[in-house]
Amino acid sequence: MRSSNHLIGLLNFLTFLLSIPILGGGIWLSTRANNTDCMHFLQWPLIVIGVAIMVVSLAGFAGACYRNTFLMYLYLWVMFLIIVVLIGFVIFAYVVTDKGSGRPAPNRAYEDYYLPDYSGWLKDRVASDEYWRKISSCIRDSDVCRKTGRVVGGYPESADVYYRRKLNPIESGCCKPPTECGFTYANETTWNPINSALTVNNYDCNRWSNDQEQLCYNCNSCKAGVLASLRKSWRKVSVINIVVLILLIIAYVVACAAFRNNRRMDNDEPYGETRMEKSRPSWIHF
Repeated sequence: MRSSNHLIGLLNFLTFLLSIPILGGGIWLSTRANNTDCMHFLQWPLIVIGVAIMVVSLAGFAGACYRNTFLMYLYLWVMFLIIVVLIGFVIFAYVVTDKGSGRPAPNRAYEDYYLPDYSGWLKDRVASDEYWRKISSCIRDSDVCRKTGRVVGGYPESADVYYRRKLNPIESGCCKPPTECGFTYANETTWNPINSALTVNNYDCNRWSNDQEQLCYNCNSCKAGVLASLRKSWRKVSVINIVVLILLIIAYVVACAAFRNNRRMDNDEPYGETRMEKSRPSWIHF
């Protein structure tokens, strides 16, 4: 009868440890929100879930070790809600990041990013004027574009060297014009049009500015770069969430068995027998 209690105690201790990666994932997203992705609301669900799992795991651990029926009952209900919320968050993260990726640029190691390649709730939120003013200001303040500058032998790196660089989505979308615009490279954040009459049908070509406070922060390519960066971040965190979710479900199933054992012991019922059973039916006579 004690084996399931010991097992649930062990699983809750393991779950407590596994809540640390969830909390760490939320903190990691928070640091990226401040420095890279600039989306400040995405990390809070993970942080809340991580803290909740920590607290509930401790309650379940105490309930299993001391056979406290109330703590086990509370643990089962709260853990069920956490599992449902975590499942919903994982599904939501995959749905809103389902579409969109970079396009290979000709003769470039980096990719270009286009807003029409993305769709759904996350795109609408990022592209809205209200949120984009905050996001673009955050990107500008983070100096992400200034940090792309490199010096080789005392001189700015050449165009050939720059074209071989693996730029991240925000560096590619916000710190340079789209490749199809055909601008000539001067340095990492200075690009000059060859002939404005030959500019392709891409409004971002006209939005680009060599003003270091403007660059392509108002370009659709910059919005697409933010979406691509968010997609990568969310997918990484979702892998951890799925692993933890599987372990939480296992712990919950074993916790249900431990709870039934506790109730059986409280009712003084022998293992494998309920009070409704009769050893000899009344209609049998000897």
